[in-house]
Amino acid sequence: MRQPSVRKRRVAAVSVSLVLAAGVAACGPKDNDAKGASGDSEPQKGGTLTVLNSNPQDDFDPARLYTSGGGNVPSLVFRTLTTRNRESGAAGAEVVPDLATDTGRPSENATVWTYTLKKGLKYEDGTAITSADIKYGIERSFAPELSGGAPYLRDWLIGAADYQGPYKDKGKGLDAIETPDDLTIVFHLDKPEGEFPYLATQTQFTPVPKAKDTGTKYEEHPISSGPYKVVSNEGDGERLILERNTYWSAATDAERKAYPDKIDVRSGLDSSVINQRLSASQGADAASVTTDTNLGPAELAKVTGDKELAARVGTGHFGYTNYIAFNPKIKPFDNIKVRQAISYAVDRTSVINAAGGSSLAEAATTYLPNQKSFGYTPYDHFPAGASGNAAKAKELLKEAGYPNGLTVTLTHSNAKDFETSPEIATAVQDALKKAGITVKLRGLEENDYSDTIHDVNKEPGFFLAHWGADWPSGGPFLAPIFDGRQIVKDGANFNTGFLNDKTVNAEIDAINKLTDLDAAAKRWGALDSKIGEQALTVPLFHPVYKRLYGKDVKNIVISDWTGVLDISQVAVK
Repeated sequence: MRQPSVRKRRVAAVSVSLVLAAGVAACGPKDNDAKGASGDSEPQKGGTLTVLNSNPQDDFDPARLYTSGGGNVPSLVFRTLTTRNRESGAAGAEVVPDLATDTGRPSENATVWTYTLKKGLKYEDGTAITSADIKYGIERSFAPELSGGAPYLRDWLIGAADYQGPYKDKGKGLDAIETPDDLTIVFHLDKPEGEFPYLATQTQFTPVPKAKDTGTKYEEHPISSGPYKVVSNEGDGERLILERNTYWSAATDAERKAYPDKIDVRSGLDSSVINQRLSASQGADAASVTTDTNLGPAELAKVTGDKELAARVGTGHFGYTNYIAFNPKIKPFDNIKVRQAISYAVDRTSVINAAGGSSLAEAATTYLPNQKSFGYTPYDHFPAGASGNAAKAKELLKEAGYPNGLTVTLTHSNAKDFETSPEIATAVQDALKKAGITVKLRGLEENDYSDTIHDVNKEPGFFLAHWGADWPSGGPFLAPIFDGRQIVKDGANFNTGFLNDKTVNAEIDAINKLTDLDAAAKRWGALDSKIGEQALTVPLFHPVYKRLYGKDVKNIVISDWTGVLDISQVAVK
């Protein structure tokens, strides 16, 4: 998942330096107010907002996008049944209605979800948006040629496992989705899913008019249901020009402000160039933001010493954890005391320094991010303090049969992401040396690293990993990593500890039945603590996102869902 533009669940596989990429403590802009840098005037409609990005907005088809909460740029064009609440901080982690009148009406056991569309919804050409269009939009996301989106619907909808989409299946489509009238859509699920409203924020729930579907070319000009329409898409998302959709009505959309008249998305830029341009804020760059480029340690140091620049830094937290993973099938990591010893030996202060310092990383002792929406429950089963507990680690090693220490290999990525990269690996290596553990480093190129750690036949015994949330809840954080039924033997496997505990699996099922999301959050937190006792991971830190924006940008909103500036809220006048 590209972080935080966030391809959200498979974030663990790829550094998304999101939002995602991709959404942990108190969140929101700490150095600016809700009106932007100057705070001296109310936001006004008009002007052009420029977006300066490193990564192109490729696959700009709602079927192919994998986002958290509908994404940032995509959510300007694609509306969905539900969306994220566009408010700063913890309030922004809530799911709210978008095209629908509410967040969904579940059956008693949460296996049937019913939605009613708002009246008066229109596409960019003035035609009405119907429930059949949402059904068709979902069905086309099953087409192999449009793959890439969130995989949940194939797992959750009755009879959807082998469905190949409307291009191959010319029939009536998925029986699990009913549209009794133009404003009603009903989903029938294989099992209870209390978090279905969160899933309904994914772009696969975007309405697509069948008559306007151009298959793999649809991304060049998708039909807008949001406040902006695509007027130009160059270089597969390298340059996107968005202008107002005159048929969009704020009366049906309480979330998107749509202040600028035009959005100009320019990608393929070096991150240092982006930050330089935002810092200088000359010409059009004064009304610019970035949705994928953070300030690095050196850049942040310069910004911190300049009051004007410091006032233009948005600070946010996304649901994301960087950690050490163990494969208990490989010695000596099959011995829980060895895993516990490493947990005690870790020096989180040195790790955080390697990640860029305390302004860019926060120490973690829980697997779940420390946000209420995830069900964060504080625990520290193997208290290492700020700089590690080498004495306790040596004691456990002796009990494990290694009184003279041991030698292990730590696999990491060579990508300069300050997450799973050489800097972090070296910090771990140095800390474990104090406990008598000699660590040899094995660096892999990013693609090889990802393929290796997620292959059940190649997975190393000891490696750096990370995981980000598809939505702000414990479910998509814990289930893919610790549900034994999600162990994948022929494909990308994320249950790296190969945990298949019947009590854990049963608790996951029980929590999924809950439609009271606050009650579910508490259960996720308790489950996190229970799993943590098995020392299958060593949580290291949660990233903090620091991003510059231009001096003429106003109305800064940064939520705990995405952790980054929400461009649907900004104004440039």
